[in-house]
Amino acid sequence: MTKISSQLLKGTLENAILMIIAQGETYGYALMQQLATAGFGPIPEGTVYPLLLKLQRNGLITAQRHASTTGPDRKYYQVTATGRAQVTAFLPEWEQLVAAMAALIQTQQG
Repeated sequence: MTKISSQLLKGTLENAILMIIAQGETYGYALMQQLATAGFGPIPEGTVYPLLLKLQRNGLITAQRHASTTGPDRKYYQVTATGRAQVTAFLPEWEQLVAAMAALIQTQQG
């Protein structure tokens, strides 16, 4: 798998994180595993956790600490109604961008 450049990831990672959290409550490490499984590759903690804080500050997610049987308490994230609305608004924009890039790629390949 090719490593995705950080510049390309910047514009999409925030919404990818929101989409994962919208599927159900999760914590940071599990979120990073889901991103890797989805094909994003390994995303450093130093990228994910600041984004989670930003999403929280912007009211798109909330967080609650829950006890863990395997160590310290974990912070679990949930999407808010505002976060769900952002995902809903993002999807058509993403589909338009994917279609535009596909058209350009098809033209490039001749």
